[in-house]
Amino acid sequence: NLRLLYAYMYAQPGKKLLFMGSEFGQWAEWSHESSLEWHLVDYPLHKGLQCLVGDLNGRYREFPALHQLDNATEGFEWIDGSDADNSVLTFLRKSKHEQELIAVVCNFTPLVRENYRVGVPREGFWEEILNTDATVYGGSGQGNFGGRETSPIPYHGRNWSVNLTLPPLGAVFLRHREKAV
Repeated sequence: NLRLLYAYMYAQPGKKLLFMGSEFGQWAEWSHESSLEWHLVDYPLHKGLQCLVGDLNGRYREFPALHQLDNATEGFEWIDGSDADNSVLTFLRKSKHEQELIAVVCNFTPLVRENYRVGVPREGFWEEILNTDATVYGGSGQGNFGGRETSPIPYHGRNWSVNLTLPPLGAVFLRHREKAV
């Protein structure tokens, strides 16, 4: 749940805030009276969460679509915000440059969702640049093996779509490329 929450927060417009110790899942609330519980990073799940937060920070810096238009309505667009039956939210983050897009797909259930179709605005390869269910983060490793090629199947009011595997309680970030690398 926490991996999904952090990815969802980083994908949303606005500035990001984590309290000290949250980056590795500290159990106790932070207090200026004591030091952080650094010994927790000796445990795989805490170490995985620390790695995810580091990677989220890296993606946030690397991809302008995740930060450039934080305070502008042009930086965010819903793909589908109404799939309550599957508890899935999909949206786009955009930069000042039209070609820079990130599609964010969040699965808020503990079920793997196979063959989940998402409408996208461009033809080509959608590279999976982050998957919160990666084993390095303590997840089960469900995902899209680096990305998916579009199909000319209209969906969500768009001419193209990708067929994804959504990890349980997970988020995937995909960026558009003209073709697979």
